[in-house]
Amino acid sequence: MDDILWLLSPPLPDDSIYSEQLKEETANIAKKIEILEISKRKLLGQGIGSCSMNELQEIENQLERSLKIIRARKSQLFKEEIQRLKDRERLLREENARLSEKCGRVRPATLELPVELTRAAQQTEKDKCSRVETDLNIGIPNIGWS
Repeated sequence: MDDILWLLSPPLPDDSIYSEQLKEETANIAKKIEILEISKRKLLGQGIGSCSMNELQEIENQLERSLKIIRARKSQLFKEEIQRLKDRERLLREENARLSEKCGRVRPATLELPVELTRAAQQTEKDKCSRVETDLNIGIPNIGWS
């Protein structure tokens, strides 16, 4: 029966042991915070005069890794934005075509002629302009004088 009571309400840990554990944990956390602050200052370029070559090399490597991650993320965001804009352009083109059909207009794309037909039409127009009809009449011209 005492075993069951002990399982249900275990004895409280000794206050001195518990407080020692808390002190150790607090000290460890304080050390980690200090190391992080020093690292942060070094990355920001503060207090690097006292760094060894190995520390400077490690800082440089860390900065390069961070830049690669940032550039990759930036590139990914640009690709997503480009795709979003392409999708939007496609939707706008579809809506434009739908509205053109609704208004009874012919889509501009269907009005465009192939290059060969356009050139042929231009040549025909040039031929019309360069042809002059001449008639040879002998005598008094018939101008409508009577």
